[in-house]
Amino acid sequence: MFQKFESLSRPETARDRVIALRSLFDDLGVDAILIPKSDEYLGEYIPLCAERLAWLTSFTGSAGSALILRDSAIAFTDGRYTAQIVSQCDASIFMFEDMVSNPPSKWIQDNGSQKLQVGIDPWTLPSASVKKLQDAVDHINGTLVMLDNNPIDTIWQDQPNQPLEPVSIQPLDVAGQLTKDKLIQIKSDLSESDTDTVIIADPLSIAWIFNIRGNDIAHNPVPLARAIINKEDEPLLFIDKRKLDMEIEAYLNQLADLRPPSEFDDVLKDLGRAQARVQIDPNSSSHAISMILTDNGAQTIEAADPTSLPRAIKNNAELKGSAHAHVVDGAAMVTFIAWLKSQKPSDLTEIDVATKLENTRASMGEQHQCPLKDISFDTILGSGPNAAIIHYRVDEDSNRNLQDGEMLLVDSGGQYVSGTTDITRTIGLGKVPDNQKRYFTLVLKGMIDISLLRFPQGTRGVDIDAFARTALWKSGLDYGHGTGHGVGSYLAVHEGPQSISKRAMVKFQSGMIVSNEPGYYREDAFGVRIENLVYIHKARDIENGEQRMLGFETLTLCPIEKDLIIQSMLTKEQLDWLNSYHKRVLEELSPLIKDEDTQKWLTEATRPL
Repeated sequence: MFQKFESLSRPETARDRVIALRSLFDDLGVDAILIPKSDEYLGEYIPLCAERLAWLTSFTGSAGSALILRDSAIAFTDGRYTAQIVSQCDASIFMFEDMVSNPPSKWIQDNGSQKLQVGIDPWTLPSASVKKLQDAVDHINGTLVMLDNNPIDTIWQDQPNQPLEPVSIQPLDVAGQLTKDKLIQIKSDLSESDTDTVIIADPLSIAWIFNIRGNDIAHNPVPLARAIINKEDEPLLFIDKRKLDMEIEAYLNQLADLRPPSEFDDVLKDLGRAQARVQIDPNSSSHAISMILTDNGAQTIEAADPTSLPRAIKNNAELKGSAHAHVVDGAAMVTFIAWLKSQKPSDLTEIDVATKLENTRASMGEQHQCPLKDISFDTILGSGPNAAIIHYRVDEDSNRNLQDGEMLLVDSGGQYVSGTTDITRTIGLGKVPDNQKRYFTLVLKGMIDISLLRFPQGTRGVDIDAFARTALWKSGLDYGHGTGHGVGSYLAVHEGPQSISKRAMVKFQSGMIVSNEPGYYREDAFGVRIENLVYIHKARDIENGEQRMLGFETLTLCPIEKDLIIQSMLTKEQLDWLNSYHKRVLEELSPLIKDEDTQKWLTEATRPL
């Protein structure tokens, strides 16, 4: 099993740990310390040794921070985790704030006492965030204190070791481009911008550039590493050689000068002393990197990671690999749902179902020479009221039996060498009340409307997010998360810079993969989400149109539950899309389905409305 189900949240531990952290304040010269979710590599997902926020607060969500003051503490997260943070954190210790509308910087500016001394570990925050914090403390005549060491590491007695998982090579037939060609392009970009060097601080970018994968972070096939690429010299790759076997080390030695991570700071200082012009991404690079460079004389140039856009625009090999992964994953999902429909709900727990799904994925991948390397995130599988928790993770404490008449929300995915999948299906268990079917249909209408869109060059996610919400808005409803996120190619399941949300400003380009996942959640009652992955196809002619248009092609292949649809609520165009989609699902998945009962279920599930 890739997923574990033990409860990781222990709210009762927070009081002693917060007290221990406060005991360091005087020696550190601070009145408050900010502990973000992020680690030294600023990834959304982090290794166990860096789960400092979870260790301190007991909150296990993927986005958040805690501001610990001498006499109060505030825990911040976004709309995905509003219910979760309240249930996992001790409300007698923590106040709760929305990190979007009232992030730590705004809270400090509005509520911080005069001359407040706020300590941060500059390795765990990007420069963009540090600037906002600096502005906030300046507003109250305070001081932002850069701590030499992370204070949590001082009091976390049984902190796990740094991961040393083995590195593998991503085959060229799925990578689609040689590392040397990627490096040539990066160096060319440096020359054009009159920049000497670029710091690659994001492990996802390292994996993509060097066509390697790792396992230092659960469900994210990346090695923790950094690189410095000079427009003239050999790249420097900072990676622990204990992760490399002889073959991998020989491969990487042809591409870069391999250095231990312990030398990274010294090389930054050398760049400073050479007064180099160094490009850094203020959003994906630790503020400590900027500090070391500028303190030693370098000129830093803020610009986006030069790999983030090329990595997001999938080449033909990556798109082909993703399509293959989705066929295998779709066959696994069909096999799983057909099995679930044959069971008595009350005989199953959420953990039983999550375990069955993972085993089904592994079995299907093995049958079709597309092995499941990992799941792409801990499965979000909630029944009844648990489905209303947007990023619910079942554990031994929250586990419940399924019940007839409920809806089961299953958001899951697989990591295959050829691609990363992410799919959500909301499944009816027995006779679901008609009022819940109404919400399901409203969500479905939004998902289909995104699928049908055609849009001109230059369109951004912010421009189309409302299409997914229109049916819900007309009914006075909404959901508290984005409509879509980028997805990597056997990399992170959440990949930028593209997305579909109210804040998504990156222009869509052909080859980008993005999720399409509107939802609706009634607290303590039920939840609905329907998600397909889509990619942006090249601009096409529109009949009688005046310009070519981009659009979405669907990658995900799995029936959408017809028994939960109120057909009269769908327009003809929406119904035609659904029937066409189901026809394609049947045609592409049937050759992989060998079990007769599963094939019968698939045939019925895709029968046109």
